[in-house]
Amino acid sequence: MTVPRTAPAPTRTARARSSLTRPRLPRGPVPAGVYAALTALLTVALRLVESGRAGDVFIDEPIYRRLGESAAAGGFPRTDEGLFFLHPPGYFYLEAGWTKLVGEHADIVAGVHSSRVLNSLLAGVTAALLVLLVARVRSPRAGAVAGLVFALDQFCIRQNDRVLLETATMMWILAGYLLLVGLARPDPPGRPRARALLAGLFLGLAVLTKDHATLITVLPLLAALALGWGPPRRLLALTLSVTVLPYTLYLIFIAGFGHFDAFWEAKTSGVRRLLGMVQETGFNAAGTPSLSGRLLDELPGYAGTYLLLALTPVALVLLWRRKEPVYRLLTLFHASAIVTLGYALSIGTLEEQALYLLFVPNLVALAVTVPAPSRHRLGLRVLAVGALVTVLATPAAVYAQNRWTPDDGFQQLRAYLLTHVPAGTAIVTVDGQRTQGVTDWVLDDTYRLGHWVTPGERAAEGAQYLVVPWRVIEQGYGRSSLAEVRRLTDGLSPVVAYQGPMYGTLALYRLPSPLPGPDLTRLVVPASVAGPLFPAPGPPAPGVPDAPR
Repeated sequence: MTVPRTAPAPTRTARARSSLTRPRLPRGPVPAGVYAALTALLTVALRLVESGRAGDVFIDEPIYRRLGESAAAGGFPRTDEGLFFLHPPGYFYLEAGWTKLVGEHADIVAGVHSSRVLNSLLAGVTAALLVLLVARVRSPRAGAVAGLVFALDQFCIRQNDRVLLETATMMWILAGYLLLVGLARPDPPGRPRARALLAGLFLGLAVLTKDHATLITVLPLLAALALGWGPPRRLLALTLSVTVLPYTLYLIFIAGFGHFDAFWEAKTSGVRRLLGMVQETGFNAAGTPSLSGRLLDELPGYAGTYLLLALTPVALVLLWRRKEPVYRLLTLFHASAIVTLGYALSIGTLEEQALYLLFVPNLVALAVTVPAPSRHRLGLRVLAVGALVTVLATPAAVYAQNRWTPDDGFQQLRAYLLTHVPAGTAIVTVDGQRTQGVTDWVLDDTYRLGHWVTPGERAAEGAQYLVVPWRVIEQGYGRSSLAEVRRLTDGLSPVVAYQGPMYGTLALYRLPSPLPGPDLTRLVVPASVAGPLFPAPGPPAPGVPDAPR
C-alpha cells in the first residue's frame, strides 16, 4: 500500500510569485455618497472650531435668535417691538425646533452661539448636496472638488458661521435642484411626479426662508417652463405650483389671524429697500464704505473667493454652450443668480451676504463645465493642480489666523457689565441707524438703553455709561456721527475696551455725574430779594440747552 505524501508547504518566495501572477480585482470609483459624507463632516468641523470667539456678534444674529425663541413659544415670530414680517418665518421655525432639541439659553450671546451650531450643521448638509448635485451632472470626483472648495472657502465659512438666513436658503435650493437635474437627465429616475413634488417643496421652503429666493427659484422655473428647458413641462408645472404653496399658506394664515395690514406695512418697507428707494444698510447706503474699498481691504484673505466670482461670466458661457436639458436648467439657475446680484449691486440694497447666493451657484456651474486637462498634457495638468492648491491653501492660512484671533468683544462686554454694573442701569448707545443697533439687542434684556446724546437727556434718564463700537461709527452706520461721538467721549477714558476685527475698539465709558446742588437756572427767587445778585428767573437764552437736572 502506497502512503500518499503530503505536498510541501509553499515557500515565501513561491507565495510572493503567486501574488504577482494573481489577477487583481479592479477597484471601482468612490461613490458620491462617500465624498458627500466626508465633505459634510469637514465643513461642519471647520465651522465649529472657535465659532464663539472667532466672530463677534453681528447685528442680525440676536434679532433672529429672539425670533426663533418666540417661534418656539408658539405663534408668529415676534420681538419686543411686535410681530415680525420683514422676512418669512421659515428659518425662525427651524431655530424653534433646534431650541426645543438643545434647550433655551437665558443669555442672548449664548443663544446666538447655539444658533451658530445649527447653521454649521445646515452648512454641512449644503456641502453634501453640492457634492451630490455636481456628481449627478458630471462625476463624483468633480463633486468632491466642489465640496472641498466650499468647505474651505473663507467667505462661505463667514456666512455659515453667522446666524443669517442665506445658509438655510441655499440648502433648500440645492436640495430642490438636485431632484430637478435628475428629472432632466435622459434616463430619469422612477416616480418622477413624486420627485417633482418634493423638489417644489424644497424650493418653496427656500422662498419661505427668504423672499429674495424667489429670483433663483420661481424665476428660473418660469423661464424653463416658457422655453421648454430642463425637465418635461408637465413636471416643471407641478414643481412650480408646489413651490408657491408654502408661501401662499403663510399668507392665508396671516390674513386669517388679522395681521395682513402689519404684514403689508413690513413688506412695502422691504420692497422699498429692495428697489433702492431706502438705503439704510449695505454698500449703497450714503456715507458708508464703498464696495470697491471693502473688496480691496479683504483681497489678501479672500483672493480665492474673488477669483471664483471673477470666473462667473466664463461659467455662464460654458453652461450656455451645452445643449443638454440638464445644462439648460443650470444655465437658468446661474443666470438668475447673476441677475439677482447685479440688481443689488446697481440699485438695490447690496449687502455682503447677497454674494453667497451667487457664489454657490457659480461654484456648481464651474464644477460641471470646466474641462479637466488631458492626461497627455502634463503642463496643463500641473497648472490646474497648482491653481487648485492655491485656491485651497490660501484659505487654510487665513482660516488659521481668523480662528485664533479673538473677536468676542460683545461677549466680554456683557460679562463685565453683568458682574460690575447693576441691572436696570441707564446706558447710552450710539450705534444703529433708524432702528436699534447691536448694542441694544445684546444688552436690552438687562439694562435701560437709549440714544440720549444731549446733557439734558442724559441727566433726565440718569445715564451712567456709554458704549461705543468705534468701527461702526467710523463707517457711518451709527445714529450719531463720528464728530458727535467724539464730543461725547471728549476727556473720558474707557472703563474697559476690547479690540477685534469686526468692531475695532469696543469701549465702555463712565459718564460724568451731573453737578451736585440745585439747578440755579431754575431756582425760584422771591421778588423781594431779586436784584443784581439774584435776578428773577427767565427763559433760557436762545440756543443754550437746559442745564442738567
